[in-house]
Amino acid sequence: SCRKCHEKFYELWAPSHHGLAMQPYSEKFALKNLSQQTHDITIEGYQYGAEITGENAWVVEKGADGVSKYHIDHVMGGKNVYYFLTLLERGRLQTLPLAYDTRKKEWFDMAKSGVRHFSNLNDEPVNWKEWPYTFNTSCYGCHVSQISTNYDPRNDSYNTVWKEPGINCETCHGPAQEHIRVCEEAPKGTIPKDLRLKRGGRDFTHEQNNATCSTCHAKAIALSNNFKPGDRFFDHFDLVTLENPDYYPDGRDLGENYTYTTWIMSPCVKSGKIDCLHCHTSSGRYKFKTADVANGACLPCHQDKVDAPNQHTHHKKGSSGARCVACHMPSTDFARMRRTDHSMLPPTPSATIEFESPNACNICHEDKSPQWADVHVRKWRDRNHQGLVLERARLIDDARKRDWTRLDEMLAYLDNDLHDTVYANSLIRLLRTCEDSRKWPAICRSLKDPSPLVRSSAAETLAQNQSPDTAKALIEATDDDFLLVRIRAAAALAGFPKKLVQGQDLAGVRKATQEYMDSLMARPDHWSSHYNLGNFFLNQGKLQAALAAFETSSKLDPRGVTPLVNLSIAYARAGSIDKAEDSLERALKIDPKNSAAHFNMGLLKAEIKDLGAAEKHLKTSLELDPNLGEAAYNLSVILAGNRLSEALEFIKKASLIQPTNARYAYTLAFYYFQQKDFNESVKVLKKLTLDNPAYVNSYLLLAEIYENQGRRKEATDTLHEALKNPSITGPVREALQARIKRFTSQ
Repeated sequence: SCRKCHEKFYELWAPSHHGLAMQPYSEKFALKNLSQQTHDITIEGYQYGAEITGENAWVVEKGADGVSKYHIDHVMGGKNVYYFLTLLERGRLQTLPLAYDTRKKEWFDMAKSGVRHFSNLNDEPVNWKEWPYTFNTSCYGCHVSQISTNYDPRNDSYNTVWKEPGINCETCHGPAQEHIRVCEEAPKGTIPKDLRLKRGGRDFTHEQNNATCSTCHAKAIALSNNFKPGDRFFDHFDLVTLENPDYYPDGRDLGENYTYTTWIMSPCVKSGKIDCLHCHTSSGRYKFKTADVANGACLPCHQDKVDAPNQHTHHKKGSSGARCVACHMPSTDFARMRRTDHSMLPPTPSATIEFESPNACNICHEDKSPQWADVHVRKWRDRNHQGLVLERARLIDDARKRDWTRLDEMLAYLDNDLHDTVYANSLIRLLRTCEDSRKWPAICRSLKDPSPLVRSSAAETLAQNQSPDTAKALIEATDDDFLLVRIRAAAALAGFPKKLVQGQDLAGVRKATQEYMDSLMARPDHWSSHYNLGNFFLNQGKLQAALAAFETSSKLDPRGVTPLVNLSIAYARAGSIDKAEDSLERALKIDPKNSAAHFNMGLLKAEIKDLGAAEKHLKTSLELDPNLGEAAYNLSVILAGNRLSEALEFIKKASLIQPTNARYAYTLAFYYFQQKDFNESVKVLKKLTLDNPAYVNSYLLLAEIYENQGRRKEATDTLHEALKNPSITGPVREALQARIKRFTSQ
């Protein structure tokens, strides 16, 4: 439809990676692009071979149960790798286990190539028949145009259709039917004033251009299926940031991250002067073919450095090392795909030394060490540009490890008006595991951050802080200009007690809640949609609806542990202990090393008084996750009855993991008290009354210890100190006053 008027652009687009993002398999394609496989590849006990002959091609599977042949129907990608799709039962288009490396000209194990090499996590290949490799579920939106998956939840099937394979003109310019009509009806030689088309490029703002590209080039969570060119990204998507281990702590790529997160970290984007189309054509090509021309892309902002590259880069003009992108956009490989760092950060070999992240110097100079590169970088630059990168990365790294010794610095970073959006957002999400109440004011202030991404994460995190002030702030956030913020605020409010939201204008809450429910059903075939729906109902106390949602989530992802763990929680709250236990047994069968499953099984066993099994599961949970203070705390509780010394060791461990947790500190003091170690008990309680003046039990126990020691005045003074706290009201205040009266009357 576009070609007859735009032949030049059609000829540029048709062979591009956008135009060929998906194509039907054909003999012509195979002869041009593929080589014969020389030997079978063993995957999970099966041998796989590609039969590329004639107009039809197959991937042949050989195993103990015989031979199966899977027809190659479609081809995806091609810049680095060709992936192949086959049609399976219930309309599923599945990515076949063999893929083709276009640079090495060889076939390889598709799923194995995607294993992440995390430093502290175990990652294993996903079976090729599971949902992450189902085209209709996972990768459909970025390889074909105007798609309808036509998912039927009644029988978990698809009838997927699309207008065109690849990324076509309408993907970036919007519907063209009216454009074609008005142009055809216009008098010959004239151009209509209203072209009825989104032109993009110069007619869009930089943010609109970035958003249009980022619908595919972002590690994102879809909130709708109706993004149109020119729309705002955060009205249709959420974004994954450095809370995810697919990034190194300094923000460099480890797994596949699709560009947008690092792109919005770059000073180029922050300047507000450029967007994706500054360096790329609309069909995805890189505009510049030579080093000199490529450096021209960095004009006019960096004229001095482009004019004298050897002084800035310390590499000869015209050499590969003198290209701006060599240092500021280094390429790394993952899953045999080459991707380019878009953060524009300069080389930071110090981060390589500390976090093992890649740096541009050692990507080129593979025979040299990061220490060698670090010496040169520090010698060439008087300004320590690595310092800021390292400081931010250390905060992210500490937060990932749940080490809160630098909490004050993390909160100060959030409050700094010059903070980077991605780092601030990452910290807010990571702070969800921090139980220190000092975090709340900074997170509450983040509800007013200029970035809708940061505001949304602050709203989601504030679900854990159920206070009247937080409820009021979240209710206000349900009227935010951005959909992402509104729905995160609505989801957070779902778990709040009704008394905290009564008397407020809730029209915005109801509207945002419906928007949240709609956003979940944008992906009705994805396990996470039903998992989040289950959490929403669980927070509202709607247990039957929560159970149904978690069951659906588990069916969509039979290998998923998280839905089963939350399913067990819902069953336990509904009083179905046997079903709760069965859910956890299913989870542990899938992943015997899942800490959350062991922890919840431990709690369940304790509830039914099977303390031996409870101890076993809680200990396993703590071994698998040494930072799980709640497991150590619960172990101390179940052991305190007849093994007080062991209980004391576990509560010490819990207090070390979470030193600001008042409940843990009080329990530690109480166990010291039971052991008649009054000095240690008093020491813990005095610190607790200073750190958490609203925690009444600490004053009561401290007064009791003083009373037992005959130190009545100190006991009375302690209770008077408690009464100074205005948050202590009602019956609790009356009980304290009665205790004081008893002391003074004796």
